[in-house]
Order: sequence, then C-alpha cells, then structure tokens
Amino acid sequence: MAGGRKFSRNNSSSNQQLPVRGPVESLIYWRDVKKSGIVFGAGLITLLAISCCSVISVFAYLSLAILSGTIAFRIYKSVMQAIQKTSDGHPFKEYLDYDLTLSQDKVQHIAGVAVAHVNGFVAEMRRLFLVEDLVDSIKFGVILCVMTYIGAWFNGMTLVIMAFVSLFTLPKVYENNKQSIDTYLDLARSKVADVTEKIKAAIPLGTKKPIAAESDKDK
Repeated sequence: MAGGRKFSRNNSSSNQQLPVRGPVESLIYWRDVKKSGIVFGAGLITLLAISCCSVISVFAYLSLAILSGTIAFRIYKSVMQAIQKTSDGHPFKEYLDYDLTLSQDKVQHIAGVAVAHVNGFVAEMRRLFLVEDLVDSIKFGVILCVMTYIGAWFNGMTLVIMAFVSLFTLPKVYENNKQSIDTYLDLARSKVADVTEKIKAAIPLGTKKPIAAESDKDK
C-alpha cells in the first residue's frame, strides 16, 4: 500500500510539472494522443490530397463527405428517438450553441499582432537588401542560395507537407531530448558567433568607429 501511495504521489507530481499550454500547443505536443492523432491524420491526408488534386476538388469532396456523415447521423438519431420515444433533441446542439463570433477586442488584437509582424518583416528585409550590415546580408544571400536548391528539389506543396509533419514531430522530440539538444545548439551558436566575429573583423565595412578613436582624431 505504501509503495502504491508513493507511486501515485510521484505520478501526480510529474503531471503537475507539465506546463499548461493552449489548445494548439496541446495538439503539437501530443498531450491528448487521440485528438492529436485525429488532427495530424486528417491534416496530412488533406495535404496529400491537395498535392494530387486541385484545392477546389479536395474542398468539395471533403465537404461532401462531412455533410453526408452529419446528415446520416442526424437521420439515425431522429429515427432512434422516434423508436425509443425519447426527447434528446438535436444531436449537434452542443456545437450549434458554441459561440464562434470574434469580439472587436479580439479582432483588434489579432490585427495589431499581424501589423507588428509585417512591419518587422519589412524593416528586416530593407536592412538586409540595403546592406546595413554586410555580414548579415551575406548570410542572407547564402540562405537564398540554399533556398534555390531546395526549390529545385521540392515543390511548394511538398514543403508544406514537410512543415506540417515537422510541426507534429519536432516539438515533441525536442521536449523529450531538451538537455542534449540544447547542448549541441549552444555549441553551434558559439561556433557561428566566432565565425561571424572573425568575418566582421576581416571585413570592417558598415561598422562604427570606436568612440576613443574619434575623440583622438578630434584632438
């Protein structure tokens, strides 16, 4: 009994250590395996179907399948209620009563976040294309070169499917191996930082002059 109580305490404490996450985070971290599996499977099948057929066809067939299922289920429940003489009501009443409207504050918040991201993206692109920092622009050019090879190997839909699969796999892998992955990431960051500093020292374009040097020049 004592061992059982000890196990239950350890189990509850481990569950308390899990961070509280939103619905999206719960899905990609597989907190509920059934829900995550349904969303992942349905999303992957939809993306694979879009890669083979047009978006309009996939949307039409998928909507038709869902509509056929809901109509059949509604008829089935109505027949069962008539036979059993029950008054359960509409089978989808819970979902029909669910409030899907967006409040004005929520819309303004989403718009504000979107505008902030767009402004940050535009400012970053201007900084990189107009070579405010030479090293950063060179690194951006290398990334663009890599993207040209990726674009030659994969089409856009394949990249979307790979991104979707990565969304449901990489966060969980990182969570289970956080310590070892962080160690290698810190090592890689330090190496990249060292190389960047050496490049900036070799190509001192766009760097500001030291204040001490400017003061000596003024003297």
